[in-house]
Formats: sequence, C-alpha cells, structure tokens
Amino acid sequence: MTTALEIKQRFGIIGTSPLLDHAIDVARQVAPTEISVLISGESGVGKEVFPQIIHQLSPRKHGPYIAVNCGAIPEGTIDSELFGHEKGSFTGAHESRKGYFEVVDGGTIFLDEVGELPLGTQVRLLRVLESGEFIKVGSSKVQKTNVRVVGATNIDLLRAIENGKFREDLYYRLNTVPIRIPPLRDRKEDIHLLFRKFAGDFAERYRVPPLTLQPEAQKLLTEYRWPGNIRQLKNLAEQMSILEKNHQISADTLLKYLPPAPLNNLPVLLRGEGKVQNEFSERDLLYKVLFDMKKDLNDLKFVVNDMMQHSSSDPEWRERSVQLMDKLQTNTPSLIQTSDPNITIQPKVESEPIQHHEEVEESYSLRDHEKEYIKKALLKYKGKKKPAAKELGISERTLFRKMQDYNIH
Repeated sequence: MTTALEIKQRFGIIGTSPLLDHAIDVARQVAPTEISVLISGESGVGKEVFPQIIHQLSPRKHGPYIAVNCGAIPEGTIDSELFGHEKGSFTGAHESRKGYFEVVDGGTIFLDEVGELPLGTQVRLLRVLESGEFIKVGSSKVQKTNVRVVGATNIDLLRAIENGKFREDLYYRLNTVPIRIPPLRDRKEDIHLLFRKFAGDFAERYRVPPLTLQPEAQKLLTEYRWPGNIRQLKNLAEQMSILEKNHQISADTLLKYLPPAPLNNLPVLLRGEGKVQNEFSERDLLYKVLFDMKKDLNDLKFVVNDMMQHSSSDPEWRERSVQLMDKLQTNTPSLIQTSDPNITIQPKVESEPIQHHEEVEESYSLRDHEKEYIKKALLKYKGKKKPAAKELGISERTLFRKMQDYNIH
C-alpha cells in the first residue's frame, strides 16, 4: 500500500503536520472505493491536489479525470456544461454537445466550489449521484454515466443549507467521506519549509540568490495568521525574490510585505451575496471599529462582574479593583454597564462603594470612530497616505475621499 511519504513525493506535497498527514491518510484509504468525497478547507490551502490523489490511487486511474470550477461557470450555462445539450435547446445551441458527465464516463470528476451550484443544478447532480442518470438540456432521453464525484468547498455548507442555498440531501450524499484540509496557521511547523521551497523555486526561475530569513523574520513568518494560506505565502516569496536586493530578509523587511491579518474572519459569501471590492474594504473598516469597541467593553465587563461577586466592604479587593479600572481607563469608555441595567460603574472609585447612577448615553457614532482611526493611522505614518491606507485596510482613493469628508488635513 502506498505510504503518506510516497504520496507527498509523488504529488509534490510539502509538510509534516499531523493534520495534513491525517487528510492524506483519509484520501489514501478512500481512494480504492467508489464512494463520493467532500473536501473542505479555506481558499488557498491546496484542496485541488486531493482529488488527483484519490483518482490516481483508484481503479479509475486509467480513466478520464476533469476538474470543473463551478463558481467560474455562469448560472445560465452550467447545466449545459455538466450534462450537455441538444441542438436548438436554447439560443446559440447550433449543435448538440456532450457534457462533462458524459465525457468523463468511467473516470472521476472534481467539482470545485460545489457550494456555488444553483439549486436546479443541485437537483440534477443528486440524481447522478443516486442513480447514475442524467438528461441533457432540451432532451427527454435519460442517459447513464459511471462517474465518481469528488467535491470541494471553502464555504460552510451547513450554514448554506440553513440559508436555503444548498440542498441538505445533496450535502449528505456528497459528504459520504469528508476530508478537511487544515489552514496554514494550523500547520506552523510547515510554514518555513514551504517558504524555503518557494524561495528556491523563484531563485532558480529569476536567477537570483535564494531568500533566507533571519531568526526574528522566521518567527514573524511562523506567527502570522496567513488568511490567504499557501497561495499568499507563495505570492510573498515571489514578490520578495523580485523586489528585494538584499536576500537576507529581516523582520522589518518582511513586515513591509505582510498586510495586517484581518481581525474578523468573515465567512466566504455565496454567489449573489457580495458587492464590489471597494465596498468590502469600507465595510471591513467599520467591522474593525465595532470589534475594537466590543473587546474593550468585554474586558471591563469581566472586571465589573468579578467585583460584583466580592464583598464591597473588603478594602483589599476594593484597592485591587480600583487599580484594574485605572489600568483599563485609558482605552475604554468612562461608564460601563453591568449585568444589572440600572447599575453603571465609574472607573475612578476610591472610598465610596459601588452605587446606582443615572445612565449616561455615550457616542457610538461609527463616523466619529472611523475619523479617529484615520487620524491615528495618518499620525503613525507621518501623513503618508499609502501605508496609512494599508494599515486601515482601504484603498488610497477611499482614504483620500474620507479625509475630504471628515475635513482631515
């Protein structure tokens, strides 16, 4: 039986992470069977390699293999692409055409981004999985196919089911054996190995010395969250190989190429739920403001609730509480509501016990907080708009417009 090490060497997989080894082991065990497989994982983790492993280690290895990106095919033509169509079945159908399920008969079809399939197409796919039958667009004749389906997704399909975007019966039919590919941040032991591989490849391609990381830079590389996973790491290695004259990379140099890791790991949106890229940037800035506010409030609520559990007559505890409140005072609102909606706590408490106070309404204006963040970013980078915009997660043009709106000079 093929070992995990042999599979890594054959398919060019780099890494020693136990999570990665487990995913490879599941793929190896399921390959000789005929059951459907669903591969899940974030964008950029390398999901496309695993269907090839399954196909090449299966009895179908001499049959055809095709990878289809379901998210890249327009909704109006995806049924024709997958199942074929008859001549004249729609405008532009000048001749009959075979679909992928007919062409790949006896082989394996990899449906990448399967969560993007329209609901009507999902019904057709379910029929193929259950009975091996399909009907071409514009035809009434039932055809048979013998195809193994491997699906992959970077979205939460259970949430998609709740939102009516994905069929529950198709999910359980596809998800006979699940394989989860770990994100790069969960494979810290592999990050430097991958970087060295990419650096060596690009050094050979561009005929430059290979990149080497100083200890602090290596630590920074390992601790970064890598929201774009392996794809982002490879892109980083290529950028630095081309742009940096000194290929001994320090932590300061590396920082120039690392965008701030997002504070909010928002789920990938389904087709039709997103807008243009600039709108995402502005929204992300607002999310950052809200999350910062929420964190500060939660920290203080923890302190207040802890105080409420102790006797207010305990001088030692009272003194400790005041110190904690003073420490947090500079980064938090001046009044914090406790679990009792009628009680608020003033940070500067010395000898008086906690009392009821009239609740004071504070400003939670997003414009005010956004304006403050922009001022701080500009101050940090001494008025330079490009790094300030990068820090805020917005474009320079958006930053310039907001500076005009808020009258920031």
